[in-house]
Amino acid sequence: MSLPIIVKWGGQEYSVTTLSEDDTVLDLKQFLKTLTGVLPERQKLLGLKVKGKPAENDVKLGALKLKPNTKIMMMGTREESLEDVLCPPPDNDDVINDFDIEDEVVEVENREENLLKISRRVKEYKVEVLNPPREGKKLLVLDVDYTLFAATNMKWIEAKMKELGVSTNANYKITFMLDSAAMITVHTPRRGLIDVKPLGVIWGKFSEFYSKKNTIMFDDIGRNFLMNPQNGLKIRPFMKAHLNRDKDKELVKLTQYLKEIAKLDDFLELNHKYWERYLSKKQGQ
Repeated sequence: MSLPIIVKWGGQEYSVTTLSEDDTVLDLKQFLKTLTGVLPERQKLLGLKVKGKPAENDVKLGALKLKPNTKIMMMGTREESLEDVLCPPPDNDDVINDFDIEDEVVEVENREENLLKISRRVKEYKVEVLNPPREGKKLLVLDVDYTLFAATNMKWIEAKMKELGVSTNANYKITFMLDSAAMITVHTPRRGLIDVKPLGVIWGKFSEFYSKKNTIMFDDIGRNFLMNPQNGLKIRPFMKAHLNRDKDKELVKLTQYLKEIAKLDDFLELNHKYWERYLSKKQGQ
């Protein structure tokens, strides 16, 4: 059931009409991020209370007993300067305390409420195409944070890609870049609400080119694959680059793996967890 909400911020009113009673406060914050540019962790929503206390991120909007078109006030500021954006992010315990998705027996991939969230992202999320998709090519989705470099949001990603020479080099065929607004939250019994990266958003946006059969995603956090476990390859986090940049050769080896599987018509028979074993076998033939 749709739950329209009006949010006041910065002298303007924003109409939120695509969320439902089953969505959470965090879902609302993620959506407001797409409208205002204010990160969820910087947002303070006044008037959302449960039993007299401010509603936590995992509270469902239906539990707040809001009337249609209820007006709430948001406080929070965007990151103003590029200098702020380029400051290295703080150490993230999530990288260390991540769990293997096989240890969390949670069937979230086909849960209706999660599929509805993906459908909304497909409709609402705007993708800036940098290079058009190429017919017959496979799709590699690269996490930036602790895979290529440390990152926090789209401003950081864009600045880092420019600094690394990726977005300015004609030899790179980066089709698009996505930020946290393309993510969704899913509920797991043991871990509660967590953010994940649903490839279904990409598949919905570019259904003529990409699907489960030809997509692979590199990420150092396994839970990001919960909506598409078959397509995820968990890599070792690239941390403390000033100490490890000369020793970390994993992406070099993964390049060879990509060259091998690019010969396949369908990735669905692969188990990316054993990519090193697969590569060793192929190179030994």
